[in-house]
Amino acid sequence: MKFRLVVILVLILWNCEDKQTSKQTNTSKQKDTLVENAKEVPKKQRTSEFPLLTNDNAMEFFLEYSEEHKENKVRIITDFGDIDILLYHKTKFHRANFIYLTKRKYFDGTQFYRVVKNFVIQGGSSDGVDLYKKRRKIGKYLLPPDTKRGYTHKRGAISMPSSEIENAYKLASPFQFFIIHRPGGAKYLDKDYTVFGEVISGMDVVDKINAVETDDGDWPLDNVYIRKVEIIK
Repeated sequence: MKFRLVVILVLILWNCEDKQTSKQTNTSKQKDTLVENAKEVPKKQRTSEFPLLTNDNAMEFFLEYSEEHKENKVRIITDFGDIDILLYHKTKFHRANFIYLTKRKYFDGTQFYRVVKNFVIQGGSSDGVDLYKKRRKIGKYLLPPDTKRGYTHKRGAISMPSSEIENAYKLASPFQFFIIHRPGGAKYLDKDYTVFGEVISGMDVVDKINAVETDDGDWPLDNVYIRKVEIIK
């Protein structure tokens, strides 16, 4: 009788162990299968259609870009009204740069961050984190001056400031621009900064922006946003 009980117990334990082993084996196989299947699924690689611009490739890029993108009119939309700009084809690198940044929506949400009474309004920057993210995606580069095309810093002229980094050649910061407000213009800037366009509609808006109150650093007390810059015909 005792012998039978022992045999029965042995058989029960054997069956239990066999079931557990079977479960472990099946789980292992399922996990292995999932891992193998996961490896077989190719991951989509995100690639930008635009190169990351540097001082080494920017000029070549804009030379080609200027031939493929002939647009030369843009509209700067602000809370004070719209400013329409004609961009000059002769200053092809600066025109191409502005059109490129417009199409990449760089200027949207930036500000006229510097306003000097009876002189200029300067835009294309802000204190937002999103702007730095945009710049990182576009690249880091400067543009050489193009000052011998006969254009002057007359009232309504749009020009490009030099980089914040001190440089003897007045290399321009491609992400910023300024519009001359002064009635008599500022021709003494002609040799140092590149005029690449002019206001064709909306000088009254420039006047309104130039009249806003500013702090000691010429930054408007109330932010003057560039809501959007768009291509127009």
